[in-house]
Amino acid sequence: MHKVSEFSEMTGLSKETLRYYAEVKLLEPAYIDQKNNYRYYDDGSYFLAILLGKLRRFGFSIQEMISVMEDESFENLEVLLLEKREKIQMQIKDLKLQIKEIDDFVESGKEKNE
Repeated sequence: MHKVSEFSEMTGLSKETLRYYAEVKLLEPAYIDQKNNYRYYDDGSYFLAILLGKLRRFGFSIQEMISVMEDESFENLEVLLLEKREKIQMQIKDLKLQIKEIDDFVESGKEKNE
């Protein structure tokens, strides 16, 4: 069993994030000491914490992360990841278009001033 501070260091998730994930029932401690309310995580929680960290890094919302965790078999995880990948690709395409529009706008202003 690992105390929150140890588990935070192991997983890269802040203590505040771990508290929040427990609050929204995303990643609950394996054990809570009733005497001092210290929370402890076990080795099984490690995989889930790493997965949650990755999902957050991939831009998953808390609700999307909850959906993944509710599917304990992780059967749909690949589909969700591929959908997220496609959304990111669309965002990149949209951002590139915005950059081009900005460049065109700046260029049109330069031409008028010359």
